[in-house]
Amino acid sequence: MKGRQVLTVLVILVVVFGVGGYLAREQFEGGLRLPVLGAPECVVRADGEVRLDPEQMSNAATIAAVGIARNVPDRAVVVALATALQESKLRNLEHLGEGNDHDSVGLFQQRPSQGWGTAKQIMDPRYSAKRFYTSLLKIKGWERLRITDAAQRVQRSAYPEAYDKWVEEATVLATVLTGQQANGVTCDTHKSDGTDLTPVGLAERMKLDFGAKAKGVTAEGTALRVPAKSSKIGWQFAHWLVAQAPAAGVTKVTFADRQWSARDGSWSGAEKVAEQVVAEVVTGG
Repeated sequence: MKGRQVLTVLVILVVVFGVGGYLAREQFEGGLRLPVLGAPECVVRADGEVRLDPEQMSNAATIAAVGIARNVPDRAVVVALATALQESKLRNLEHLGEGNDHDSVGLFQQRPSQGWGTAKQIMDPRYSAKRFYTSLLKIKGWERLRITDAAQRVQRSAYPEAYDKWVEEATVLATVLTGQQANGVTCDTHKSDGTDLTPVGLAERMKLDFGAKAKGVTAEGTALRVPAKSSKIGWQFAHWLVAQAPAAGVTKVTFADRQWSARDGSWSGAEKVAEQVVAEVVTGG
């Protein structure tokens, strides 16, 4: 009898720890790494919600901006974001030794040995995003493919269906970052005192991401101003700026009649700013 009780307990423990281990893997290996409790985080809302830490948010914004600079369809941005979510969880990964798939690096886990560029080039998020879009646009009829199939045609992964589980998150991110949704990005910066990145430096970073689309950006004092010819373009710039806030010391972003403030990490009503996006940047933390 006692032997049976011991056996029963052991079976229960195996089941509990087995299920627990499975759930842990699903949460931390298969899903997005959640922001550390008490650390800054960003929330993207459209027809759904995605929570990212500052690194992930900045990389997502860069991927979208590079696509906007290339004039790609919004669906291409969805494909790119779903791919980066699967390949790196939106983290710019260096070579991880045995943890790598061969010599894969960067946001899209591109391989120097397969002609994607040098490891240094691929570790530049703008370069890797450009290479991804270039390859995607060469695929005849990619627009009619499922997101996971379009991604697979570029990546040639051993797990072709893996990208499918990120379509919902990628669609939310793309909807907001391509300017289809107003005031869709909020970031909790925990009242950051700023960084060494000046408004001029932030303007240069914006030009690198958006290319000629941001050629009119100017920086004066603590303010950065970007001309916006349409509501969609304005929200593209505004959301990009909020996405940079935790790392770049952005304290306010104003567009149309809305203003995001780092003080409470949310959007509220504001005096309308005509045809431009205005950001305030604090430096010298």
